[in-house]
Amino acid sequence: MEVIGIALSLVLLIFFAYRGYSVIFFAPVLAILAAVAQGLPVMPTYTELYMVKAVIYIKNFFPVFMLGAIFGKIMEESGMAKSIAHAIIQSLGPKRAVLSTVLSAAILTYGGVSMFVVVFAVYPFAAALFKEADIPKSLVPATIVLGAFTFTMDSLPGSPQIQNIIPSNFLGTSVYSGPILGTFIAVIMFATGMAWLTYRVNKAKASGEGYGNHTLNEPELKDIKLPSWQISVIPLITVLVVNYAGNNLVSWDASVLLPIAAMKLPLMAPAIKNVISTWSLIIAVVCGIVIASGVGVGRMPKGGLKKAISLGAVGSLLAVMNVASEVGYGNVIASLPGFKSIAASVMAMDFGNNPLASMAATINIICGITGSASGGVSIALDLFGKHWLDWAAAVNMSPAILHRVAAIASGGFDTGPHNGAIITLLAVCGLTHRQSYPDIFAMTILKILMVFIALIFVSVFGIA
Repeated sequence: MEVIGIALSLVLLIFFAYRGYSVIFFAPVLAILAAVAQGLPVMPTYTELYMVKAVIYIKNFFPVFMLGAIFGKIMEESGMAKSIAHAIIQSLGPKRAVLSTVLSAAILTYGGVSMFVVVFAVYPFAAALFKEADIPKSLVPATIVLGAFTFTMDSLPGSPQIQNIIPSNFLGTSVYSGPILGTFIAVIMFATGMAWLTYRVNKAKASGEGYGNHTLNEPELKDIKLPSWQISVIPLITVLVVNYAGNNLVSWDASVLLPIAAMKLPLMAPAIKNVISTWSLIIAVVCGIVIASGVGVGRMPKGGLKKAISLGAVGSLLAVMNVASEVGYGNVIASLPGFKSIAASVMAMDFGNNPLASMAATINIICGITGSASGGVSIALDLFGKHWLDWAAAVNMSPAILHRVAAIASGGFDTGPHNGAIITLLAVCGLTHRQSYPDIFAMTILKILMVFIALIFVSVFGIA
């Protein structure tokens, strides 16, 4: 019965999110209902568990959300993000519509542009190209998902996306952790994802299915003037270079936290190594913002820079609150007796005498419950990270491998119908879950398979 209550709560959360209701409101309501059903008191559950965990998440990651949103908005408002996407898509042409869309989304995402901005930047050109090639528009969302929500989000080492940052906070690792494993998985994910999308395109052509008749959010690209892609790519390169330097070349002073500790203020980071990746990314994105502002301000209308900063800052509030609400919800669910019985069996999983199978399964389950990769992986590592670190130490496994598998696992079941990014993507594309979610789900299944491939890779090649 306890597990049924959790399942019912999750189904209701998915239903309301699917119907467009605010997760910020319904996540705590449904978390409290699930808690009350298992004997927890209402107000302590809300103020001392749900809100505390949500606020801790905001404290740790709001700067990344805010700066990333501002950087993405400047890239968007100046036309630089669209310029990069347009250059790639135009150079490859209609015959390679799927490949060009995937590559343009991947380059922007790996360059530090927010995935939400990537959707807005890539969609108009992708839709126009799919229409010219007479490929079903329903495949556009899954194509963008492959480029922006999979291998560049969490597999490729050095990715500046939040899903690759979070493990470093809990494991004391770097965003460049597990480079061989991460690159291998990224290549496999790209290849299998492209194979599926190519199969779907060929099947549609064989059955005579074309772009279709669509009127909602159809792109208008007439007389569009964009900056050169060579100039537009400079801010992205800046973010990558500065982020790399902060993680690999700069020698951080471990005593820098001491003045704060001496003030008797609570420190969320146990050591300097736990915040180096976050600090490096913050500095990198600030540098990217400065460069993007200098390069792109002339491309914006009067007051455009002010508008971009304001919209980015305000937009980041909604984004971080959505994820924080899901984090609060997930933590309440994770504290319930029903979930603990599930977690106990999952935590005992052993594949190759190491913690990777246990960790991958647990993260996928929690990411599926929250509908958030960043929310789910932060909850899982907060609850069980020390256990996995101790287990890894006992078998002489590097925390770097834990980091990479945790990041890869976060991008699996998170893409449920209630995922905020998926809902936004479909809205931007003017499509429904019924039209496009089956192919998005196919990307989800492939991403989950990548976790098993990662476990086999580590076991066969003895990577520790």
